[in-house]
Amino acid sequence: MSGDGQGTSHWFDDDAGPVVRPYAMTRGRTTSPAQHRLDLIAVVVAEPRADDPEADHSLSPEHVDIVELCRGTPQSVAELAAGLDLPVGVVRVLIGDLVHEEMVHVTRPVPPAELPDESILRDVIDGLRAL
Repeated sequence: MSGDGQGTSHWFDDDAGPVVRPYAMTRGRTTSPAQHRLDLIAVVVAEPRADDPEADHSLSPEHVDIVELCRGTPQSVAELAAGLDLPVGVVRVLIGDLVHEEMVHVTRPVPPAELPDESILRDVIDGLRAL
């Protein structure tokens, strides 16, 4: 390298610090075994056994952040990506890792079209009362 200051300085931003490429967080992976279930509205819930994710030294800081965010309130994949300021693809891979390690599980919200109609529920309640 020459001493002109050009070397690797273009990889750094003095205000933002060093840049970490998203694929570095996933070790180059772009998919995970659980990714087929991880659309934007899938809800991630921390498992009770995930009390202290920092104690698991195989987890990255981003994995720990996901568990911490989901511990109090389940979060959607989209909410996690926004809250962590990471691309959705990276968050999906990280969540897949956590599902595999049984630190979180993923649920799917019931689509409104599949929810029972309120009038049907009222008819059921009225029928039960009539018994």
